[in-house]
Amino acid sequence: MVIKRLLIANRGEIAVRVIRTARRMGVETVAVFSEADRGAMHVRHADHAVLLGPADAKLSYLDGNRVIQAARDTQADAIHPGYGFLSENAKFAADCAHEGLIFVGPPAAAIEAMGSKSEAKAVMERAGVPIVPGYHGEMQDPAFLKRKAYEIGYPVLIKAVLGGGGKGMRRVDRVLDFDEALAAARREAAAAFGDGRVLVEKFIQQPRHIEIQVFADGKGSAVSLHERDCSVQRRHQKVMEEAPAPGMTPQLRAAMGKAATRAAQAVGYVGAGTVEFIVSGGALDENAFYFMEMNTRLQVEHPVTELVSGFDLVEWQLRVAAGEALPAGEPRPPRGHAVEVRLYAEDPDNNFLPSAGRIAALEFGEGVRVDAGVEPGDEVSPHYDPMIAKLIAHGDDRDTAFEKLRTALSQTVAIGPRTNLPFLSAIVTHPEVLSGQHDTGFVDRHLAELTGGSVSNAAVADAAAALIIPVHSQRSARAGGYDDPFDAQDGFRLSGDGGFDVPIMVDGDFQLARLGAGAQGLSVALGGVVAEPGRTKLIEADGDVFAIEAGRAVRVSLVDQLSRSADDDMDTGAHAPMHGRIVEIYAQVGVPFAAGDKLYAIEAMKMEHVVRASRPGVVRDVLAQAGAQVAEGAEVVALDHDTAGEKTASEKTTSEKTAD
Repeated sequence: MVIKRLLIANRGEIAVRVIRTARRMGVETVAVFSEADRGAMHVRHADHAVLLGPADAKLSYLDGNRVIQAARDTQADAIHPGYGFLSENAKFAADCAHEGLIFVGPPAAAIEAMGSKSEAKAVMERAGVPIVPGYHGEMQDPAFLKRKAYEIGYPVLIKAVLGGGGKGMRRVDRVLDFDEALAAARREAAAAFGDGRVLVEKFIQQPRHIEIQVFADGKGSAVSLHERDCSVQRRHQKVMEEAPAPGMTPQLRAAMGKAATRAAQAVGYVGAGTVEFIVSGGALDENAFYFMEMNTRLQVEHPVTELVSGFDLVEWQLRVAAGEALPAGEPRPPRGHAVEVRLYAEDPDNNFLPSAGRIAALEFGEGVRVDAGVEPGDEVSPHYDPMIAKLIAHGDDRDTAFEKLRTALSQTVAIGPRTNLPFLSAIVTHPEVLSGQHDTGFVDRHLAELTGGSVSNAAVADAAAALIIPVHSQRSARAGGYDDPFDAQDGFRLSGDGGFDVPIMVDGDFQLARLGAGAQGLSVALGGVVAEPGRTKLIEADGDVFAIEAGRAVRVSLVDQLSRSADDDMDTGAHAPMHGRIVEIYAQVGVPFAAGDKLYAIEAMKMEHVVRASRPGVVRDVLAQAGAQVAEGAEVVALDHDTAGEKTASEKTTSEKTAD
């Protein structure tokens, strides 16, 4: 069996990644895309491309029938599902087989067995794989689940039975919070996976998240390609991954590898899969690791395994799917060390709100592997996961790998939507991470250290000078051709230095820069700091100048002061913090609210947010309905300006973005 033409049922960086290997193997590729992804990077890179449907993923990327029809229309032999979307959909895998298409993944039965967390844990228990204590049964009555949580002992974790990656997951520390957390988890699980069932487990304190990359062929062989440490997370969303795991012993590696291959063989697994374990107590203990779940697909973090193993896992996927056997012999131990971070279009300084928009400039540091899903000029869509790229460093040892990654991040520039670049830089320089002592609570414990901060006045002054001085120099040059020297706008004075204020916008905020003229020529100052040529990295894009400092990018624009309205900065309503879909409206016209009361919930990029009032007031009007799509900045709830605190606080209730 030979795969000649491969349809990739995904988008973004994973689609580009699969295309790269397929092209090297001489396999033609077919991209699929939605209306929102016309001209996207994966579409441009593929040999063929097929429009699936509207931007709504349910009507495009998640519509298995449309994907299969696209494969028929292009005479594809096989479908690679990537991760997310249809990758763990047992029905889709079965439909591919029914249509005579090779599904580059495990059999439908294996997906079904592992797709349900409760069933997967039952299978693992029968196979002798240790599992986390909890309730994994079918009973879903809220009172029953609440009683089980009490029996398990708080804190507990509510988890969606289907799916993964933090969606439909809530930690509950006390019984008073259980009902609300259960309702939110069920609602989110139903929206993400079409199934609101949950299970309840003991929350393991100070856990390490260790996963094993397994591979199995159709001839009965299964191997472990060793572990990845994915403990740096925010609300169950992985932020950084590395291989091998810090502190891993040969004995524990062997024990976990054996448990993982036993898990794969227990369900007749074929292809690439990841068995996720949780290790209690922070330290790696071969007597205290527990099965969490099995992801029946390639993972976002697979590049770190590729770099320490020397294997191309996508190539292995295609060869195994075509009927070939795994390479003979046991894989060698990990070579050197690899670490990966995920660059997202989100704002860590504003509760990680997702961002969208056009990428004006994108430059990556040298010495690392980059798996990107966008290029300069592309749009980060509000409809899908906001990942921009993954940066992966490899070195002979852990210190070398981290040094390469730190250097690359310091050289990376992303202009357009806000990104988590400074957040990533803070993580890979933090002493707890560098010492390998981190656990899954690391980000929450150190969030204040890892976020916040701003670009300095010096950097903004440098950007303002790059805009202001050329404009006034050109005016002076033009005026020099006039007979009247008083027409020249060069700041000439008979005595002393002169100057005047120039209005600028700094990331949307109005400020005044001081343009001065003296014996040394024109100068620009902001907040008393004078601009210096060459001090700050500056990027010109879209007619503005961006100052880059410590991974942060601030946009500086020239403005006409007369165009500012007197009430530009007034906010009389609760505005949408991002493009998204209104999930629920809590506010009612004429009804008073208190500080902290929920006004509405909005969902974007696989995340749900609750917007709350910061001060008491009265609702004047509700301008959107549940189910409506709204643009970033759109007014959703109008507040009584005289009574209400005009500002609102956007609280992210879940931060999951990707399938991993």
